[in-house]
Amino acid sequence: MFGSQLFGGTFRGTLNHGFNADYVLAIGDRVNLRMWGAVNYEASLVIDQQGNLFIPNVGPIPVSGVRSGEVNSVLERNIRKVYKNNVGIYASLDASQPVKVYVTGFVRQPGLYGGLASDSPIAYLDKAGGVDPERGSYVDIVVKRGGQVRKRVNLYAFLLDGILDILQFQDGDVIVVGSRKHTVSVSGEALNAFDFEFSEPSFPLSAALNMAKAKPGTTHVSITRRQGVERRTEYYPLQAAGNIQLQDGDAVTLTADRYAGTIQVRVEGAHSGEHALVLPYGATLKDVLAQVKPNSMSRLDAIQFYRKSVQARQKEMLEVSLRKIEEAALSARSKTAEEASLRGKEAELIMKFVERARLVQPKGQVVLDDHSRETTLLEDSDLIVIPERSSIVMVHGEVLFPSAISWVRDATAEDYIQSSGGLTQGADTSKVVIITQNGSTRLADVQNRFFNRGDAIGPGDEIMVLPRIETKSAEFARALTQILYQIAFTAKVAFGL
Repeated sequence: MFGSQLFGGTFRGTLNHGFNADYVLAIGDRVNLRMWGAVNYEASLVIDQQGNLFIPNVGPIPVSGVRSGEVNSVLERNIRKVYKNNVGIYASLDASQPVKVYVTGFVRQPGLYGGLASDSPIAYLDKAGGVDPERGSYVDIVVKRGGQVRKRVNLYAFLLDGILDILQFQDGDVIVVGSRKHTVSVSGEALNAFDFEFSEPSFPLSAALNMAKAKPGTTHVSITRRQGVERRTEYYPLQAAGNIQLQDGDAVTLTADRYAGTIQVRVEGAHSGEHALVLPYGATLKDVLAQVKPNSMSRLDAIQFYRKSVQARQKEMLEVSLRKIEEAALSARSKTAEEASLRGKEAELIMKFVERARLVQPKGQVVLDDHSRETTLLEDSDLIVIPERSSIVMVHGEVLFPSAISWVRDATAEDYIQSSGGLTQGADTSKVVIITQNGSTRLADVQNRFFNRGDAIGPGDEIMVLPRIETKSAEFARALTQILYQIAFTAKVAFGL
């Protein structure tokens, strides 16, 4: 409910000893008086039961009912009747009197609360725990004295416009919070997405929007009517808000119905032109390639293409695979105590693997071939990387010395692996992942010398040796192997158990 954020203890924890010029002096208030010159006198005087300040050699001066901004002139006028010349006079209000005020109605903790006469109504409401957010009103609050309404308080005027009437409390004053009136909820593209209260059963939509503050770019408003047994939904442009009336219980949703007129993509890597390109909605990669300015190091045949929506989808699919193996590890049954102990240790290792695997971030790469390179439709925020020509082959994963090796024509994956110290004991000797510069991947069997001239390692390629999975369950082995391949293909990293 809009307004409930007021009552967090800030008001009740601060005493208000100062006054504005309109504060009216009352019995018990204290006035500081200084006189100098022909007569030296300094005192803190209390307004007595007759509403007077008694000054030696001058007598009683009535000040009850005098405004704070006028107390100096009133005292000076009366004192100069006795001391006409050579006397300077200065008077100021020191502190207001302590009072006790009843707070009741729809507040969290009705009761009698002490404070100062100058404290604001919000301070006393805060001492009572604030307006009950489920039942109380923020626009129907009255201050009563002797059964008569002395002031009406609207907290929305303070929250939205900074308007807060300062009034002087007396002992026995009563603050009454009424029951909630008429409400409407606002959600969606609003800076203040809250429930709002109105004093009238019917009110203009523009009034609710003035309080909710629509975000820039908001175009339409949806209204769900909940009056009676029928539920209806209406939809209007934001410009028509001034002619629409809301009813108690309506739900307003602000939306930004904008269509994409243009998109922006980035071009990075070996490219000498602009790195940010603005294209019409529905543009293809061909439109980008027409504006690319390659240099002598550019490899236009190995363009790398990354998309945020693909990255998110790859992350979702990885999470699905991890949840499946997590559920399988936790629900596996054992026939004997020894088997249960082994499965428990295995499940612990698998859970650690899942925890680490969840930290992997896929790259969101889309592999392009010669046919799709120019016809691929673009989305906003796509990233196109023009790779540089390279003479290096990267070898990493389960090898003794992960390294970068100079490319040698007709060399096989096994040659590069041997140049990196050979395979480790934990390597999967049957499967190796080859990643080309454009992001395409393929599996190779090093032991069987899978490679021929058509599959030779090219400059800039990566060789990734995956770890061997050893578990008591063939089902777990298959699932873990699948996840390792998934991580290798989407994140381009070798990940071990």
